[in-house]
Amino acid sequence: MLCMLCQKKEARVHLTDVKNGKIKKVDLCEDCAKAKGVDDPTGFALADLLLGLGAGEELTAGGTEGAEPACPACGLTQSDFKKAGRLGCPTCYETFAEGLAGMLKTMHKGTRHVGKVPRGLKLGREVQERLQALQRSLEAAIAVENYEEAARLRDAIKQLRENPGAVVAG
Repeated sequence: MLCMLCQKKEARVHLTDVKNGKIKKVDLCEDCAKAKGVDDPTGFALADLLLGLGAGEELTAGGTEGAEPACPACGLTQSDFKKAGRLGCPTCYETFAEGLAGMLKTMHKGTRHVGKVPRGLKLGREVQERLQALQRSLEAAIAVENYEEAARLRDAIKQLRENPGAVVAG
């Protein structure tokens, strides 16, 4: 199998990226892998490599013929971004926003960073939400004088408060 970049040497480095059930494979020779920073784990990102293989084509779709747009703050051009795979400054995000939005959607789950929630905090939130839902159901059962259901809900609330881990199972 030949390298996807130089199309000359045997590919020895094989990268796989799975997003939304779609698999994207990149096969590189050792020289191209080193040139792209694959041997340097701190400086390598698969997204950067994919930008060099055409994921950044969307940036040129919104561009104008002739003079290439550049960031007013740092002077980075679209072609500089496609070569480096990184923007130069915060203003670049505004300057190249039109092309970046589509590219980011294809590379990531969306264009807004939502982060992760620590497991302990997530469990605490789930317990609180479950308690609130049970409390609302209890109040509704009392309002319609369904005391058997109210007693069942009262017991469920008591059990959840005594054993918060039960929210995961039930």
